[in-house]
This record gives sequence, C-alpha cells and structure tokens, in this order.
Amino acid sequence: MNPRTRIFFGVIVLLLVVGGVSLFGFDTTNKSSTAEYNPEINPADFTTKITNKYFALPVGKKLTYETAEQGNVAERVEIEILPETMTIAGVETAVYLDKEYKNGQLVEETRDYLAQHKNGDVWYFGEDVDNYSNGILLSHSGSFLHGKDGAKAGIWMKEEQRPGDSYRQEFYVGHAEDIRDTVTTGETVTTKSGTYKDCVKVYDWTPLEKNAREYKYHCPEVGALVLTEDLTTGSRSELVNVTQP
Repeated sequence: MNPRTRIFFGVIVLLLVVGGVSLFGFDTTNKSSTAEYNPEINPADFTTKITNKYFALPVGKKLTYETAEQGNVAERVEIEILPETMTIAGVETAVYLDKEYKNGQLVEETRDYLAQHKNGDVWYFGEDVDNYSNGILLSHSGSFLHGKDGAKAGIWMKEEQRPGDSYRQEFYVGHAEDIRDTVTTGETVTTKSGTYKDCVKVYDWTPLEKNAREYKYHCPEVGALVLTEDLTTGSRSELVNVTQP
C-alpha cells in the first residue's frame, strides 16, 4: 500500500471512529433519565403530623377554592384532611380529600397521600383518582402509588424555600411528572378571603402537558395555598374559605 493510500484509509478510519463515538454519545445523552431519580425513603423518617408552615394539614382542616368566569363560579374545589391514614411502601400517610366541581357538578374526587419528613418537607406518595361525567364514574386516570409500576414519591412542599430550587412532586413516567420551581419568597397576596404576607410563589409545570403551567402562592398565615394563576387561560383560583380544626 503506497503512502497516499495509507493516508486515505487512515482518514476513513478516523472519521468512522469519531462518528461512532459521536453516535454513541448522542444515544446516551438522549436516553431516559428516569433511572437518575431514585429517592431514598426511610419510613421511620416520616410522620402524618404535617406542620410545614406553607402547607399545614391538621386533621379536620377544610379549604374551599373558587374560579370565577364572567361573574359566575365556574369551578369550585373543596379539600378536607381526613382522620384516616394510608400506608404506602411502609410509610404511613395522611389523606387529603380533594373534590373538584365544574358548573356545580362533581368532575373529580381525589385522595392524595402525604407525609412530612423529619426535615419538614412534605412528601407526596400518590393519589387515588375518580373521574366523573354527569354523575357517572368514568375512570381512575391519574392515579399512582409510590413503589407500584415504577412510580416514585416526590416533594409537594419544601420547608425551606430558596428561589431557584426545582424539585419533582411526583414521578410516574408518562402519567405523573409534575415539577415545582420556587420563584420568590416574601410575597403579599390579596384574594377574596383576605390579604396574606410572607408568601412563597412557586411555578408548577409538567413536561407531559405544555399548557399546564401555573403560579401558586402558599402563605404561612393559613398554612395553605391561597391563589393559583393559570398561565394558559389567565384564570385565578382563590381561597374563599378556610376552617381550622
């Protein structure tokens, strides 16, 4: 093989090697990152006594939210912390009953399962969902439980709020992948139920729905969400009543 031929084949081999490395590198980069999210859950670290200042859930607490359209209540959400508990993967969780009504009709009833870590963070271990239409149960779409079918728990509300923090609230690939970003702290918010200070503003979104984007405000004066701003529709869901046990 003459020198010119050796150089030619050398260049071809080099291109193939570099191209192969690039291809393998691209493939690795684009693989699902699901395996990277694997929270360590020690049941002994959790309690059903949820006292997080932004999201306190004593048994018997009730919250009502309303979304108005053209002067009428288009949507109402009623929440109650039940006296029962649910054990998921060894963790005893509190039961957060959430009922959503549209134009006066029940469209969704959900039991969310929550527990507080010893560091004050509130974790979300899953939900059982009943979806209705015209009073008829249609499906349980949206349900998931930590440890079942690869679903994993996430953090619903952190104890320490730092702008720029981002964390998973739930993780069930293709079904539940909500993410929360902390935007600002020290916010003042006014709703029909009053004016609240020292609130945290968070940004909730999911890669599964490009139009599911919301700002939410949680305030320590009531230990709860007081306002949701839907960034797609421009609507506001406001806390209109809270009953402390």
